[in-house]
Amino acid sequence: MTTASDWVQGARLRTLPAAAAPVLVGSGAAAHLGAFDLGRAALALGVALALQVGVNYANDYSDGIRGTDVDRVGPLRLTASGTASPRTVKGAAFTAFGVAAVLGLWLVSLSGQWWLLAVGAAAILAAWGYTGGRKPYGYRGLGEVGVFTFFGLVAVLGTTYTQAGEVSWAAWVGAVAVGMLACALLMANNLRDVPTDALVGKRTLAVRLGEHRSRRVYAGLVVLPVLLGGIGCAFANPWTLIVLLLLFPSVALAVTVLLGARGRALVPVLMFTGLLELAFGILLGIGLAL
Repeated sequence: MTTASDWVQGARLRTLPAAAAPVLVGSGAAAHLGAFDLGRAALALGVALALQVGVNYANDYSDGIRGTDVDRVGPLRLTASGTASPRTVKGAAFTAFGVAAVLGLWLVSLSGQWWLLAVGAAAILAAWGYTGGRKPYGYRGLGEVGVFTFFGLVAVLGTTYTQAGEVSWAAWVGAVAVGMLACALLMANNLRDVPTDALVGKRTLAVRLGEHRSRRVYAGLVVLPVLLGGIGCAFANPWTLIVLLLLFPSVALAVTVLLGARGRALVPVLMFTGLLELAFGILLGIGLAL
C-alpha cells in the first residue's frame, strides 16, 4: 500500500524551489512597477507548484513504464519500484495539472488577459511532453529548453504581467537568470543519471555533452545567473546587489561538480542547487521590491 510518505518522496520536494523562485522574482518586478498584488502572486505560486508536482509525477510514470527508472540513485520512484501502480501515478500527475489549470483560470480571470490561457495550456503540454508521449523531448536533449522557457521566462514574466499588465527589462533579466538556475537544477539531476540514462537510450543534454562538458555547463549555470541578477538588475534598483551574497555558495557548488562528484554525491548538490535558486528568488525579489 502506498503511504503518504511515499507520495511525498515521489513529488520530489527538492525540485519545488524551481517553481517558487520565478514567482518571487516576478512579484518583485511587479512591486518595482508599483503593482504588486498578494492574491495574484499566491495564485501564480499555486499554479507553479502544482505544475512542478505534476511534472514530477508525470516523469515518474513515463520513465517507469519505459523502464528507465529501474536502477536509479535518488528519491523513490513510485512506478519503477512498484510502490504505486502506473495508472495511479498517472492519475496523480493529471490531478496536479488539473489543480494548476483551475488556479490558472482564476488568475487569468482576475487579470483579464484571456490569451494567457493558451500559454497555460502550452505549459501543461510541455510538462507532460518532457518524458511522456511517443516522442518525449526530454529524451532528445531538449529538456533544458523546456525548463528555461516555462520555469524561467514564462513563469517570471507571466507573474509580473498578471499583476502589472506589463513587464519591465528588469523582469526579463530576472527571468533569464531564473531560467538558467532551473536548468542547473535539471543538469545536476541528469548528470547524476548519465550512466543509467545512456544505457536505456535516454539522450538528455548531459548524455549528449558527456560528463566533462556537462560539469562545465552546470558550473556556468549556477554562477552566471547570480552575477546577472545581482549586477544586471542593479541598474533598476541598487538593492538587487544583495544577490551577490550568493556568489560564494554558487561557486562552492560549481567547484564540487567540477571536481568530479557523481552518483550519490550529487544528491546533496541537487538539493543545494534548489536551495540556491530559492534564495536567489527571495533576494532578487526583495531587491527589486525595496
